[in-house]
Amino acid sequence: MSFSCDVNVLLYASDAASPVHGEARRFVERAAGGGDLWYLAWPTVMSYLRIATHPRIFGAPLTPAEALGNVEALAGLPHVRLLSEEQGFLDVYREVTGLFPVRGNLVPDAHLAGLLKQHGVRTLFTRDGDFRKFEFLDIRDPFVA
Repeated sequence: MSFSCDVNVLLYASDAASPVHGEARRFVERAAGGGDLWYLAWPTVMSYLRIATHPRIFGAPLTPAEALGNVEALAGLPHVRLLSEEQGFLDVYREVTGLFPVRGNLVPDAHLAGLLKQHGVRTLFTRDGDFRKFEFLDIRDPFVA
C-alpha cells in the first residue's frame, strides 16, 4: 500500500500539548519504520514548517532548525517520496475541483488532493473531514485501529 498524510497528523505528532500527541507520534513512528511507500507532498511539508514554528499556533513552537530536522529525517527514509506538481497539474486540479465550489480553506486541501490524484496515491491519513469531498481518496483516521 502507498499512502500520504495531511499536515494535521505531523503537527499533532510535534505538539506535546495536543490531546492526540501520543497517538500521532506512534502513527508517524510506525509509518517511518514501515515498508509502505509514504508520499509527502511539498505543500504538506511547507504547511508543517509554517505552523509548527508559529508561536501563535503552538504553545511551544519548534525552532526552524527543529522543524526542518523533522522533515529531513522523514525525507531521508528510503520509503518516503516527496511529491510536487508535474506537467498537467492544472488540468488535474480543475478535474478535482469541478464537482463543487472550492474556495477559502478548501483550496489547500484540493491542492493536496490533486497532487495525490496526479501521482496515483489514493490513501490519505487525516482527521480533516473536508477531504471526504474528494471521492477518489480513501480517507482514514490515523488514530483509529
